[in-house]
Amino acid sequence: MADTVQQIKDRLSIVDVVSQYVKLERAGGSMRARCPFHAEKTPSFFVSPDRGTYHCFGCGVGGDVFSFVEAIEGLDFKGALKVLAEKAGVELVYERGGKEKRDERERLFELLETATIFYTSRLTDAAKKYLTERGVTDGTMQAFRVGWAGDAWSELSDFLKTKKFSDKEILDAGVAKKNERGSLTDKFRNRIIFPIADSAGRIVGFSGRIFGEKASPEAPKYLNSPETPLFHKSRILYGLDRAKLAIRKHNFAVLVEGQMDLLASHQAGWSNTVAVSGTAFTTEHAQIIKRLSDNLVLALDADEAGIKAAGRAARAALQGGLNVKVAQLPTGTDPADLILKEGAESWRAAIRDSKDIITFLLDVLHEHLPQPDKFRRAVEQVVLPFLSDMQSPIERETHVRAIAKRLGVSEAAVSEALAAMPRTEGAPRAEKKVQRNPVVAADRARQAYALLLWQRSVPKPDIKVDVFEAKLAEAVGVDGLAILESLPEAEREALRFSSESLHRTSSGLEREAQTLLDVLMKEKLAAELAAISSELQKAESAGNEAEKGRLTKAVDMLIKRIAQFHESR
Repeated sequence: MADTVQQIKDRLSIVDVVSQYVKLERAGGSMRARCPFHAEKTPSFFVSPDRGTYHCFGCGVGGDVFSFVEAIEGLDFKGALKVLAEKAGVELVYERGGKEKRDERERLFELLETATIFYTSRLTDAAKKYLTERGVTDGTMQAFRVGWAGDAWSELSDFLKTKKFSDKEILDAGVAKKNERGSLTDKFRNRIIFPIADSAGRIVGFSGRIFGEKASPEAPKYLNSPETPLFHKSRILYGLDRAKLAIRKHNFAVLVEGQMDLLASHQAGWSNTVAVSGTAFTTEHAQIIKRLSDNLVLALDADEAGIKAAGRAARAALQGGLNVKVAQLPTGTDPADLILKEGAESWRAAIRDSKDIITFLLDVLHEHLPQPDKFRRAVEQVVLPFLSDMQSPIERETHVRAIAKRLGVSEAAVSEALAAMPRTEGAPRAEKKVQRNPVVAADRARQAYALLLWQRSVPKPDIKVDVFEAKLAEAVGVDGLAILESLPEAEREALRFSSESLHRTSSGLEREAQTLLDVLMKEKLAAELAAISSELQKAESAGNEAEKGRLTKAVDMLIKRIAQFHESR
């Protein structure tokens, strides 16, 4: 595993990886950008190409290329390893049966992959025929690993047990449940199975569509995996692993309601399409998309339930900082039906002609409520809450102007009504001012140590590192330097970045370094003088002549040393 990590680091520059998520600009020897992990207007996120690390001075996050992918993709280390290995063209070879016991999560990933192979191998001709009639090609079925769960009560569970998975692991993976007798019953039966992957492409759960003669008419049409250690509905988007690159390329994502809609959309050429799985679209989903693009097109079913779902999704997306458009479909039609009946061009036109959410709402309301009074009340009740969720002040002002024109009222009146709207959780607020660590800013010892760390890390330092380190040890004490050296690596890396940011444009770094050491030495001598002077006063008050004489000599020596120090400088 260590060799694989090193191979990836040798082949991938951290700049190449980070620049796929944020726009980097040159800042001396580093690169900088607005932090992808918190909202900010002034760039405080720095990347060091030489060290292969990053650090944000606003929110304090930092690390290497692996921790960056973990954080931005919402993965564990092994998930990030898989993503980066694919980018670097490095083959991952996992050791089996080694001394190291694989962790529980890894076992669940392996179980779900085994279950996927099981389901896929059992896709029946009847299920294939149904999918084909819905317009799904064999290639799409294979690409998305569509499978089948039969009517047997424990066929999958029994198979997994033959592969040495325990009952607990089968239950934890969410593919079975315990029945009244205490034995296992498969979660999915008589269903077409759609495996759900995380952003690294690892299977984390399933969605099953009811199908077959033996299916119960009372069973839900779709059934999804329960919440598990791997599957969190509010943080998983179906198809994201296949849509990431296309979302970045086209700079927008398309959100559809179900698996069939997603398969049809991808097949029609819109591989930037994702879907929710068993839950409403959340602000967490919005944040996942925002890492790839600021723009989202909603293309949910054009029935009453779909329109309500679109409204909820739009508000969550706006609260998550996305720009939202709506693709208007014919009434009673979903994307899969539209593509099947009218062709990919109709779907393409629906996405191309999508309207921003405010304009869409205004148009729909005006069509159904042409009377001025009813239209005005509807705008205030329906449209303004969406506008309140919008995070961009410029966008809000633009829409205020458009709404005022539609209603025939002043912009001030619309703004006043908007200001009176109650704020929902997640609605835009003033940008939080993240304070810099006052210790790092004020403590000169840390500042000097940061300079030492930075100069140690560059191929050609501008100061004599060994000499500077020796003088720093003298100024802060050997123990003081040892304490600094024992700081966690993440904090040490933050100090490197802070020094590089402070001194990178300096043309006289050696002089600045010496000045910093001088100040530290003066502070040290002054502190020693103050401490001994205090002890001297106590000795005088106590009438301790012997102690008084010893301390008087020590004070005289310190005064003389301070004077010599000033003369030499």
